[in-house]
Amino acid sequence: MDLNARSVEYFYLRFQSELGRAYELLARLAEEGINLLAFSAVPFGPNHVEFTIFPERGEDLVRAAKKLGLTLIGPQHACLINGDDRLGAFADIHKSLVDAGVDIYASSGVTDGSGRYGYVIYFKEGDYGRVSKALGA
Repeated sequence: MDLNARSVEYFYLRFQSELGRAYELLARLAEEGINLLAFSAVPFGPNHVEFTIFPERGEDLVRAAKKLGLTLIGPQHACLINGDDRLGAFADIHKSLVDAGVDIYASSGVTDGSGRYGYVIYFKEGDYGRVSKALGA
């Protein structure tokens, strides 16, 4: 497999769903100098949203969150992967993790349309070592 895998910390927080809330959060983090490796926002219940934030430096995000009055949950660990896109790339990654005994409980991938992909895999904290070994993260 031609890929680059790295283990990363992520944090999440939940808010009432409001127009512009994701923009506000992202802008405030940028003002605090927080570089994000990834970010997602998904519905949580009927009127809330859960933001998942993958900072380049977890300690910087924790500092900024305290300053901004944000309540973070985490850190947790995930694996960020990027590589050359080809048919079966995601399947091959899953096969390596299954063979290593890793139970993937969530994942999300995207291609850039120019031959590269990005993929985030969430796993149980106890599987951290097996993920690192299987993917070289």
